[in-house]
Amino acid sequence: MCSSDLEANVDIDTNLYRVMVSNQGANVRSWMLKKYRGNDGKLLELINTSAGSKIDPPMSLYFPAQKPASDLNHAAWKQTVDPDGLGVTFEFSDGHTAARKTFRFQKNSYLSQMTAEVRVDGKPIPAMLDWRAGFGDLTIPSPSSDEQVLYFDVAQNKLFTNTVGSLKNGNLTAGGNFSFAGMADKYFAAVFLPTESSAMQVATLKDKARTPADQAEVDFPSLAVSDGEVNHFEVFVGPKDLNLLKSLNPKMEQVVDFGWFSFLAKPLFLLVNWFNGSFIHNFGWSIVIVTVAINFALFPMKLSNMKSMRKMQALKPQIDAINSKYKGISMRDPKAQEKNQEVMDLYKKHGVNPMGGCVPMLLQIPFFIAFYKVFMVSVEMRGASWLWVSDLSQPEHLAIRILPVVMVASQFFMQKMTPQPNTDPAQQKMMMFMPLIFGYMFYRFPSGLVLYYLTSNLVNMGQQWFFNHTETAQQAALSVEPPKRKNGRK
Repeated sequence: MCSSDLEANVDIDTNLYRVMVSNQGANVRSWMLKKYRGNDGKLLELINTSAGSKIDPPMSLYFPAQKPASDLNHAAWKQTVDPDGLGVTFEFSDGHTAARKTFRFQKNSYLSQMTAEVRVDGKPIPAMLDWRAGFGDLTIPSPSSDEQVLYFDVAQNKLFTNTVGSLKNGNLTAGGNFSFAGMADKYFAAVFLPTESSAMQVATLKDKARTPADQAEVDFPSLAVSDGEVNHFEVFVGPKDLNLLKSLNPKMEQVVDFGWFSFLAKPLFLLVNWFNGSFIHNFGWSIVIVTVAINFALFPMKLSNMKSMRKMQALKPQIDAINSKYKGISMRDPKAQEKNQEVMDLYKKHGVNPMGGCVPMLLQIPFFIAFYKVFMVSVEMRGASWLWVSDLSQPEHLAIRILPVVMVASQFFMQKMTPQPNTDPAQQKMMMFMPLIFGYMFYRFPSGLVLYYLTSNLVNMGQQWFFNHTETAQQAALSVEPPKRKNGRK
């Protein structure tokens, strides 16, 4: 039934992607998403086109046991294109081996339908559909570190993932009732959903290949799946959009991995996404609004800390007196403990938290980690722009990145506005270097994360200015008893 040994490609063009399938192996040679671009600025190609001829293209056949004599992944198949141009049927026969594949795509959906079966002398043999040697945005440096094979076990109600590190002892296989199985990188996924039975076989394979960005070959996790003698799959190939995944299968939203901080990261993302979709229509300004709301929600706790810091500033003369009393003693001297106890008793008497200066930073850390995770996994943030920032999920594409520089300046202003009760020159010097250390760290962080932190600083500055100009600040200072003079008068 092989009409020709010549390669004949079929281009499937939809509103969302462009797919090229070939009769040589009845597999897919290109899968480009129209609404997304790779790190090279071109339309995103999800297939590793640099893998080389030794590795079979996606949707080739993988045989876990018996392998037919004919090399089906390189043989010429007879192809029949559907009248509307959105589907292709491939057939092969050499008298002993017979095989059939169908591909059916949709004009406005990332979901497609695929079937595959192989028979030898009329009897079906196990055959799996695979996706090998890389998936997703392969134009970034070291893409293999972000890639994984995943499957959802219905019995355990749990998503399992395999990475390159999981393959130290060779290929892995799993079988059971799975809702889906697939490949994923940080922002995109290729997921196979069984249509006739949830009983699936999943193989995680290891391939060595180079990529368009890296010339040296590296190890990739690869996927092979089957749901019976005749494979019937719905296949989702597209962005890890939370709402889109959930609409296909409620369990598929777990493909977006918010990590161990998901209890905060996911609500933050949903809140920012809601503001963006319902009102603002810009992720940058949505982040600003959510950040302002968070800081005002935390203001009661910060107000208590501001009072404590003002009291510590007012207690400075008494702290200086204690330091003078124990001047010259070493840290190992038993009197050093007496000195610390006097200081702590003084703080306790006036309701001062000596760690109060760390509270604003400690309050921000959970949200900082959560936002960091949001930018690492949310495809909605990928490519989102704000003012001069072209992509909030990446550092600014400027010679000098403006947001980190402004953030460092805001840190210095915050220090000037905040009461500084500590008189230790060494500690004061260290505190002066803190904004520069933060600037060095944030210079490489996603722009959206820097925008969050900068906005928090600006709100904190406004709240500190407001506190400094209220009677509450004066009352906090006056509530501290001034030191007594030797003549008994205050």
